[in-house]
Amino acid sequence: MLFGSSGIRALYDRSLLDRALAVGSAVGMRAGRVVLGRDTRTTGPILAHAFSAGVLSSGGDVLDGTIAPTPTVAFATRHAGAGCTITASHNPEPYNGMKLVNPDGSAFTRAQQVSVEREIAERHWQDWKSQGRFAAADIISPHRESILRSVAPEGELSVVLDCGNGAGSRITPDLLGAAGIRVFCLNCNINGTFARPSEPLETNLPYIGEMIRACNAAAGIVHDGDADRMMAFDGRGRFISGDHLLMLFARYLGAQRVVTTVDASMAIDEIAEVQRTPVGDSYVSEHLLSWGDFGGEPSGSWIFPDHTLCPDGIYAAALFARIASEWDVAAEVDAMPRYPIVRTSFPVADPHTLLRQLGAEVPTDGIRIEEEDGWCLIRASGTEPKVRITAEGKTKAIAETMADRGHTMVKQVQ
Repeated sequence: MLFGSSGIRALYDRSLLDRALAVGSAVGMRAGRVVLGRDTRTTGPILAHAFSAGVLSSGGDVLDGTIAPTPTVAFATRHAGAGCTITASHNPEPYNGMKLVNPDGSAFTRAQQVSVEREIAERHWQDWKSQGRFAAADIISPHRESILRSVAPEGELSVVLDCGNGAGSRITPDLLGAAGIRVFCLNCNINGTFARPSEPLETNLPYIGEMIRACNAAAGIVHDGDADRMMAFDGRGRFISGDHLLMLFARYLGAQRVVTTVDASMAIDEIAEVQRTPVGDSYVSEHLLSWGDFGGEPSGSWIFPDHTLCPDGIYAAALFARIASEWDVAAEVDAMPRYPIVRTSFPVADPHTLLRQLGAEVPTDGIRIEEEDGWCLIRASGTEPKVRITAEGKTKAIAETMADRGHTMVKQVQ
């Protein structure tokens, strides 16, 4: 299958280059006008050119924002037929890919993905008189100004910001600075290689807490490669789990109906009405089309449907800064319900086949085992050759037991 749980993603090689050309042709034929951006990877320019060539050859027009976060591309797509970011998101630098979005910011639905996969078998070439047009554009400024109007923090505030050398470097430092925040920047320079692993996990960010305390900052903010994700630290330098960040946003926004994924903590059910989707922000955004006030997943994707249906780490960064200017974030998080969660992943040569052997209809959706006081989810990663196991329990012992149950099931079919 061409699409994973969050767009198209693979190790960079000739086949990915050919795929970009074919996908561009299929998207351009249907969309007419396509907004294009890319993250900071060294393979971004050549893949962007290939995708552009596909769009232009099918008669579509390209509005090129060069290096830009995925949510910035999505925001600009309001005035186009579709948007594409050349990115592998939080994957390591050898990977790259494409994220496709609709004018409302939502990711391509499963039906749209199937349509693209069917149409790339054909090349929708136009003759020399019917080629599309290519134009460069500033898509950063409109996105930044819209966020400043919506959620600019008030009062004096200092934050530590780590953009991971990704596309967020082009907008978040300036946005927070324009809001009057004193920003201590780490890895906010654009670079084709990342100074730290791009995925904003606590284990990849051991230096942030000390930096917050040394700078006497109110918070820490972290992006992944294309800045659709945002994770955070409180003023005491403690990493805030994705489950608690989901609850913090929901409480601050007064969200009564929250859409999240099957790997999110059961604690969120104690503060809002919840509906769950398979893992992947595209499923959350698709569900928000018909239900919900706010959505997200613990990996750091936050979707604010009144703003856009694309996970917007830039908007989330500004909103979190605003919360930090009004609330004692550390105290708020400490007061939230919490249950022990065990998250593990390990490489598997063919995770999709393994999950089918376990009985999963869709390997990336996985299988979920539920008990009265805990649950376990086993799924194939939608972005890497890995199996992920997530388990939660009312006690640490229950969580570990559920996780062990998942590992045992996997070993039985390996």
